[in-house]
Parts: sequence; structure tokens; C-alpha cells
Amino acid sequence: MDYKALAEQLVKKCLKKGGDAAEVYIENGRNLRIGVRNSEVETVQEAASYGAGIRVFIKGRMAFTSSNDLSEKALDDALSRAVEFAGTTTPDPANILPDERGMTKVEGLYDPQISQVPMEEKIELAKRVESLAMKDPRITKSAGASYNEGEGEIFIANSNGLVKSCKASGCGYGVYVVAEKGDQKSSGGESCQRRYYRDLKPAEEIAAKAALDAYSMLDPRPVKTQKAAVIFDRDVAYALLGGILAAVNGERVLQGASFLGKRMDQRIASELVTFVDDGTREKGLGSKPFDGEGVPTLKRVIVDKGVLKGFMYNTIVAKRAGVQSTGNASRGGFSSLPGIGPHNFYMVAGEASPEDIVKATKVGFLVKEVTGYGINPVNGNFSGGAAGFWVEDGAVAFPVKGLTIAGTADDMLNGIDMVGNDLDLNRPLTAPTFRIKLLQIGGE
Repeated sequence: MDYKALAEQLVKKCLKKGGDAAEVYIENGRNLRIGVRNSEVETVQEAASYGAGIRVFIKGRMAFTSSNDLSEKALDDALSRAVEFAGTTTPDPANILPDERGMTKVEGLYDPQISQVPMEEKIELAKRVESLAMKDPRITKSAGASYNEGEGEIFIANSNGLVKSCKASGCGYGVYVVAEKGDQKSSGGESCQRRYYRDLKPAEEIAAKAALDAYSMLDPRPVKTQKAAVIFDRDVAYALLGGILAAVNGERVLQGASFLGKRMDQRIASELVTFVDDGTREKGLGSKPFDGEGVPTLKRVIVDKGVLKGFMYNTIVAKRAGVQSTGNASRGGFSSLPGIGPHNFYMVAGEASPEDIVKATKVGFLVKEVTGYGINPVNGNFSGGAAGFWVEDGAVAFPVKGLTIAGTADDMLNGIDMVGNDLDLNRPLTAPTFRIKLLQIGGE
């Protein structure tokens, strides 16, 4: 089926039925998931997915319908419903569609070889990573291994003459295991996601990290409630980013629901802190040539050496704010309206190695796991549970569990005094290891 022609045809039909403007978003894809436990294949699920989402605008009113049936009758019914619904919604002068016809050139988004790798090889990869992790004598149980992949194509057309498409793929695998000692149980896991199958990390590396994460947390000791340095390992450093992302969401800013809403061009963090959103990175898991509405993606500095420099917008919210879309329209799929979200969002790496950061810490908490953690985007407060290692005299002393960390975003962001050089840009939401010089830690 010629999906691009179909999208254009549906836009024209919307206009003929009375729409002032219209957009059609079509997805066509395939997903595979393999589950393994104790060397036995538990699940192999492969499914095709496709559907269309239709937005219609009439006199500033907007309506949206979707269909996972691309037959002519089903699409005509969906289209007719959208036109009907648009007559009943509240008008908004910001209800507009983009007209940028260009696309950002982004390399390495689609690997045609993924579907050609034999199923047996993918199953063997999941079995192998589990077997390698279980070889460590300290590992007693497997919580399972998995392999997943997906590939698909997106087509967008609207009544402003915008017609675009792109293909993308991704794959990944991982393993989770349990270490036991007496009555103690400790779990650990590791995974790897890539655009290209050949770029996946070796099974030996994934297995070793999963086993280490499990057994290294055995025999935890208590610590007293106190203020001390807190080091976020790069595996959990993303915990800082979620609240920041919500706070730079342009819609939240307009609603007055962001603690950063009135701080543009002001210092909000240490000079060591720079946040970037990059939709253009080669092989980036969050990279795209255009966003969920067809606006070309960008590489943008959101926080520059501690100074807030930008918010994120889709087309409608940008219109309300009197600015241009930043190419951050996010879409959960053909059945959802465009929201606002990042592409590849990260904290820029520093110069210190993770080992140097630990060595420079007299007393502190190296965080390796977080639970219920996050910055509240409205007031900037943060709190959550954490586990990891206690640091004394520049060295890891012993594991700790059941601690809490609490404070404010200002405490956290302005307190960052060391940033690691271990940034992993293969993750779409990521930061290097970093240290906050002093935070409240809840223990005994």
C-alpha cells in the first residue's frame, strides 16, 4: 500500500467534507519480543501494527479520531466522525498546523538487517546472556532474559502541503538475576538498546554487569540520618532529568505549573550543568528527522552552564505562547494527539572520571538504585528511596539500602560540584555520574 498517497488522499477528503484544515498520521510497523527463563523459551511474540490518526479543524475547533483498520470504509467512518466532532468542540485560535516542508537529515535510524537475522540467533542471544550471568557462583536464580526489536515507518500529511515519511528501527536485549546469601536476596540486571543489531554490546559485558549489580548489594549496613555528599551513578543519573523535562514543558509553563516558568535566562544550576535536547544525533534512539507533527528536529541547549535557555513546544502550545515550535511534538502512536517531549535529552559530560569523584569524597552516598524518585515539576521539591554504597575516605566502604534523599531542585542543581566523563549517549535520557556536595540523607 502507498501510505504516503493514502495520507494525502485522506487530507483532501477531510477538506471536501467541510474541514478548514486537516492532518493525517499513519504508522506501519512490526514488533518482536522473545522471553527466556532458565534456558527455556517462554514467549515469542511477533505482531504487525498499523493505523491512522486524523485531526480535523473547523473554525478553530479541533477533533481527533483514529483507526487501526486501514480499509476504505473504516477510514471514511473515522474521517466523518472527526468532522462531526469538530463541530462540537471549543474553538481555540491556537489550533493550527505546521507548514515547514523541510526535514532534518539524520543518519543511522533504520537497520534493514534486523529482520534478516535468523530467529534462532536472537533466541540464542537471550539464552547466552542468561547462561553467562548464571555462571557466577554468587548468582542463584534467573529472573529472565529477553530480546526485543521493532521497525516501522511513519507518514504525515496535512492541508498546508506538508508530506513526510521516515523509517526507523531498534533492538535490544537484557538479563535480570538474583544473588542470595542466607535470608538475603538481591537482584540486578543490565540491558542494551541500539538502532542497529550489530551495535549491540557483547553478551559477556551485559551478563557481567547484571551479576555484579546483584551480588555487590549483599550484606548492606545501616547508616545514620545525616547531611553528606551524594553521588549519582550514571545508571540512575536520569532520575534528575524527569522533573527538569516536565518543568521545561511549554504547556506547564503556560499553566503556571512549572518551578522554572519564570526563570528564563536566570541561573538555575551549577556552572558545570548543561542540558541538551538533540533530535539529530546519528543512531540516537530518540532521533528523528521531524517531530510528531512534521516539524524538523533540532539540537537545542536547554540549560547552558547553569543558565536556563529554553522551553519545549509543539505547534499549538507555541502559538499560545507567541513563539515558534521547537520540534518537540511527541506522539505515543497513531491513536494519540501530539504532546510535548524530548528526543535525546542529556547532561553534557564533565572531565572527572567516576573513580576520581569517589576518591574526592570524604563521606558520601553513591546511589545505584532509586525508587519513587523525582523532582516535583510544580514546586521543585524532590524525595525518594535509594540504595547503593557508602563512601568513606575516598573509597567505597559497604552497601546500603532503604535510605531516602530529600531536598529541593535548587539544592540539587546548584550543589553539583563534580560531573563525570562517562556519559552514555546511546540512551535517550541520560547523564554522566555527578556529585552533589551536600544533601539530606535519611537513614536510622
